[in-house]
Amino acid sequence: MFLVTGATGDIGRRVVRLLREQQHSVRAFVRLTSRYGELEHRGAEIFIGDLRREKDIAKACRGVQYIISAHGSDSDALNLDYRANIELIDQAKANGLQHFVFISVLGANRGYEDAPVFKAKRAVENYLAASGINYTILRPAGLASNLLTLAERFRETGLYLLIGDPKNRTSIVSTDDLARIVVDSVKVPGALNQIFSVGGPEILLREDIPQIFSRIFNRQPIVINSPLVTVDGLRGILGLINPEAKQALGTFRTLLSNEFFCRKDEIAQLEQTFNFPLETLESFLRRYLAV
Repeated sequence: MFLVTGATGDIGRRVVRLLREQQHSVRAFVRLTSRYGELEHRGAEIFIGDLRREKDIAKACRGVQYIISAHGSDSDALNLDYRANIELIDQAKANGLQHFVFISVLGANRGYEDAPVFKAKRAVENYLAASGINYTILRPAGLASNLLTLAERFRETGLYLLIGDPKNRTSIVSTDDLARIVVDSVKVPGALNQIFSVGGPEILLREDIPQIFSRIFNRQPIVINSPLVTVDGLRGILGLINPEAKQALGTFRTLLSNEFFCRKDEIAQLEQTFNFPLETLESFLRRYLAV
């Protein structure tokens, strides 16, 4: 039995789909308010709970051999990105779990002090590696699925908002490829007790993305390049009203102001370990946008 947290998210939903296609038993940890009809239709066992409640986590982990932690947060890094994962690891250890797959974030090990999610993910990585459980830690760069809404907006307007340095490099990974790597991590010998940076096969500049949209939709992009001081100003205002929102924007600013790309040797290692070629961003977008 696999337990998948964040099962209705972009990654978790694809992971559940792949596991069910391979005839594995899956327990999908979901919130009452989430849309989990597709997961239920595919034959997943639905567990409705709250990752902020230790009792819910303990109950969800009963009878489980594998845990895939695919959940995350924008504004509650302490409870969801950190505490929930620590409790999942503790339950895994208590129950003799066979393998724990943790989806972290590229750059978690860089010590970004203004990014609560990065700090939480790194602390969980360290805790998991020291737990004695078999594990695989995956550090994905940006997800291709996150660009689908932007692509649709571009299709309608031709506009693309680019905040920060357009020359910053990125390695956007196909969300389908990431899901496949997640599922294969429990059975590929080379993934045992390893940490992988996960990106697409290309190192792109952020300014390359509207050009990819331009090729897909055959229209000239209108790029609006806004400076990072715009985010800084918003953070200053929010700090007076909502400190939690200010913290969330700290993570957002970190993502905008730094480079998140995988080296060529890291991508080669990934393709060699999991034995399939990674998909480009343009290919992913064309498949989903039916272009």
